[in-house]
Amino acid sequence: MTLAKRFGRVLVIAPHPDDEILGCGGTLARLADEGGDVTIAVATTGRSPAFPAQQVQQVHAEMRRAHAILGVTDTRLLDLPAAEMDTLSARDCNAPFADLVEILQPDTLLLPFVGDIHLDHQLTFLAAMVAARPRHAKAPSQILCYETVSETNWYAAPITPAFVPNVFIDISATLDRKLDAFAAFESQCRAFPDERSPETLRALAKVRGSAVYLPAAEAFMHVRSILRA
Repeated sequence: MTLAKRFGRVLVIAPHPDDEILGCGGTLARLADEGGDVTIAVATTGRSPAFPAQQVQQVHAEMRRAHAILGVTDTRLLDLPAAEMDTLSARDCNAPFADLVEILQPDTLLLPFVGDIHLDHQLTFLAAMVAARPRHAKAPSQILCYETVSETNWYAAPITPAFVPNVFIDISATLDRKLDAFAAFESQCRAFPDERSPETLRALAKVRGSAVYLPAAEAFMHVRSILRA
């Protein structure tokens, strides 16, 4: 069975543009190659004066190029305020996620990790989990959390939740596409040894892969699976 068949309709939620590439770009490219039904939803948009309009336009253009490289054609913008999600009421923060999950009815959710240091990541996870509550038969049947270098590993584990992966997806055939997609984010790429560098992403994929005897992998934490009849 292909990964696309195992995952069904996939919704990956990224707090900001590029998180989806860092965390699961290789997996998304593999799903696209297998003809999978994939939607990327970006939770936040930068707003002036903290994020000048020209900068936001550049990042969105980079995002579209990156998604095209992966082969994903359905991108949604939830348009919550970047780095200000904590200023919203819980209702206003949760509503766009609930609406999206209700519309798409995904089988699999790929989410940021609740223990990421960036508060937007934590709130995105929580809002998505509220939206995914199994209160009817069409609730997502599988939820996984991806790791985002420079966010997942910068908190204070074990005082805060630690990312301990227990799902590994082979991206041997799509690692280079992941790196190409991240390179499309010219405003976000950094020179090694900064973590946001192609060298670091390749090294992490090799480490995660070698942990389960694969040439390259992306690692996830399993949150929930519902095995329906």
